[in-house]
Amino acid sequence: MASHKVTVVGAGNVGASTAQRILEAGLADVVLVDIIEGLPQGKALDLAEAAPIVGHAGHIIGTNDYADTAGSDVIVITSGLARQPGMSRDDLLARNAAIVRSVVQEAAPRSPDAILVVVTNPLDAMCHVALRTSGFPGSRVIGMAGVLDSARFRTFLAMETGVSVTSTSALVMGGHGDSMVPLPSRTTVGGVPITEMLTGEQIERLVKRTRGGGGEIVSLLKSGSAYYAPAASVYRMVEAILGDRQEILPCAAYLQGQYGIDGLFVGVPVRLGRRGVEQIVEIELTADERAALEASAAAVRELVQALDAIPVPAA
Repeated sequence: MASHKVTVVGAGNVGASTAQRILEAGLADVVLVDIIEGLPQGKALDLAEAAPIVGHAGHIIGTNDYADTAGSDVIVITSGLARQPGMSRDDLLARNAAIVRSVVQEAAPRSPDAILVVVTNPLDAMCHVALRTSGFPGSRVIGMAGVLDSARFRTFLAMETGVSVTSTSALVMGGHGDSMVPLPSRTTVGGVPITEMLTGEQIERLVKRTRGGGGEIVSLLKSGSAYYAPAASVYRMVEAILGDRQEILPCAAYLQGQYGIDGLFVGVPVRLGRRGVEQIVEIELTADERAALEASAAAVRELVQALDAIPVPAA
């Protein structure tokens, strides 16, 4: 039995893939929760039956009962709806806010020392729902976005230059969506800034593709959205937290004056450790990058204001 316990809420593709990565790495025992009866139980049993083949001794249970989640170190929230044809952004916002609120109301009191990792979209706004509902300090509510967006930037950069993706480094800040801010000045190939090796047109094409990275996969799949890379991104964050690695990763963090932004979840580099966000790392930005980050924060604030306008049903 592992010394850590991670609850993954939502047994869809992202949740189940996240559970698989955590389990097979021996990082923690896993509780997979979903409201659909049989779904988490079936996936958990399937993952358990893979253990003798893969060769790990991790423990997983699938459940519809939040009582099984008690004492979790980390709670990963993946549950929510994907935007459907004809559904407005505000409709998605309202429905997923209700789902995340319900999840946190059930899970947080049972694991009062847990760190919440939010994956549900619209990500930055859902972090606010989790923060308000849990009553946790901002350092223990973190959104998964920058790790994924930066990985996409690195992937496209490797494709463009023909080098190994392991030789690339990239940073994406800001909100998780069209307003995200890939930083070419902080993006390198073999340590060389891409601003010194690629044309402005190439860089702009990579930035545009990064911003649309999730949508590109949705358009290819026709039904459904990305889950392998999102699950890998969540795993990376959970690994940094449980291992107290003090690793700097780009995440949606609650800013209180950093980068001139106050009271918002925005993607920035943070130092992740056992207490969640141990430090928000402030880096120098060019004038254009700072303006783009401010515009991205304004888009997040607009979402939060739309969220505030949604009536919250009585308990």
